[in-house]
Amino acid sequence: MGTPKPLLAYRGETFLDRLIGLFGARCSPVIVVLGAAAEQIRAGVVRPATFVVNGDYALGQSSSMQCGLRAVPAGASAVLFTLADHPAVAPETLDAVLAPSAAPLCVPRYQGKRGHPIRFSRSLIAEFLALPPSGAARDVVRAHARETAFLDLDDPGIVTDVDDPEAYRHLLEARG
Repeated sequence: MGTPKPLLAYRGETFLDRLIGLFGARCSPVIVVLGAAAEQIRAGVVRPATFVVNGDYALGQSSSMQCGLRAVPAGASAVLFTLADHPAVAPETLDAVLAPSAAPLCVPRYQGKRGHPIRFSRSLIAEFLALPPSGAARDVVRAHARETAFLDLDDPGIVTDVDDPEAYRHLLEARG
């Protein structure tokens, strides 16, 4: 991509600043896990957040999620989780995912496809932390599929994942 994805521009700010703003209006604290290019990304972020560095980021996404979960305050009842390369999610989607629910997991879908952000209760943190290095968060999500609230929402940002220059170009062209 030529630059770390969290620092790519979207709607007048970086991906990461946009997500911090969206989450910060609804959650506290906002925990950002940094790995590769941590210093560069931290220096490029304007909005306040709690930053933690995953020294083992090369082990994969699960290690970064676990690093962030270790920073969740003891009093937090739930976690709202997303990836930095999903900046197009609508504020209303976050509100829907955060709406009170007895379900331990809340997963948004767009046109039947699961996406981000997901919310999970504190009771599931231990399961995410117990994942082996080769494990994936989806393993825990799948294990709790029957207890999951799936929200079908009209927000393509739920599944807009910017993994390459073409996806980034599409994101910028789709701006409404």
